Amino acid sequence: MNPYVRSIRSDLKKHATKKIRDGAERFFKEPVKFYGVQTGIVGDIARKHWREVSLLSKKEIFDLCEILYQSGLCEESFIVSFWLPKYAKAFELKDIHKFQHWIETYINNWASCDGFCNHTVGMYIQKYPEQIHVLKKWTTSKNRWMKRAAAVSLIVPAKHGKFLADVFEIADRLLMDSDDMVQKGYGWMLKVASQSHQQEVFEYVMKHKKVMPRTALRYAIELMPANLRSQAMEK
Repeated sequence: MNPYVRSIRSDLKKHATKKIRDGAERFFKEPVKFYGVQTGIVGDIARKHWREVSLLSKKEIFDLCEILYQSGLCEESFIVSFWLPKYAKAFELKDIHKFQHWIETYINNWASCDGFCNHTVGMYIQKYPEQIHVLKKWTTSKNRWMKRAAAVSLIVPAKHGKFLADVFEIADRLLMDSDDMVQKGYGWMLKVASQSHQQEVFEYVMKHKKVMPRTALRYAIELMPANLRSQAMEK
C-alpha cells in the first residue's frame, strides 16, 4: 500500500466512531460508506498530510487522489476535496478529463459530489472559462452525479456573479429532470446566482415555474424577499 495512503487511513481509523458513522448515514438515501470521523477532524487529517503530499509531483498527487477515491469511503473523498483546491494554480486544460473520470467512476453521493465540484471543478472553470461547454455536456449524462456536477460546479463562481448566461443554460438543460438530486443541484445554483442577480433569477423562475419541479423552485427562491417568494410559489 502507498505509504501516504496507509498513514491517512491509520489516522482516520483512530478517530472513527460508530456514533458518527450511524449519524452520517442518516443524511443519505443511498448506501454510503463511512469510517465515522467528524468532518472537522477529517480536515485536520487532510491538512496534516498535505504538508508532505504537496511536495510530490502532480502525477503523484493525482494518483493518490485516485487511490483515495477507489476506497469508496466518504472521508477519503473529502480529503481529495480538501487537497485539490490548494493545487488549483497547477491545473492544466487537460485536467477536466481526469475530473470527469473521477465523478463518473467514483462519486456516488451528494456530499462527495458537492465537496469536489464546488471548489475543484469550480476553480478549474474559473481558470479555463472556455471549458464551460464540458459542464453543459454533463447535463446529458445518464449518471445523476454527473448531471448534479454540471450545476454545482458553478456554485462558487455564480455566488460572485459570474457565468449567469451559462447558469441559465444549464438550468434549462436540467429543468425537467425527475431526479431530486439533480433538481436540488440546479436549484441551489440558481439560488446562489440570485445573490448577485436577484431580478434576473426571479424572472427566470417566473418564466418557468409552471414546469419547474417544486423542489428546484423552492431552492431557487430561498434567498429572495418574502413577496417575491410568494409570487413564485403561486399556482
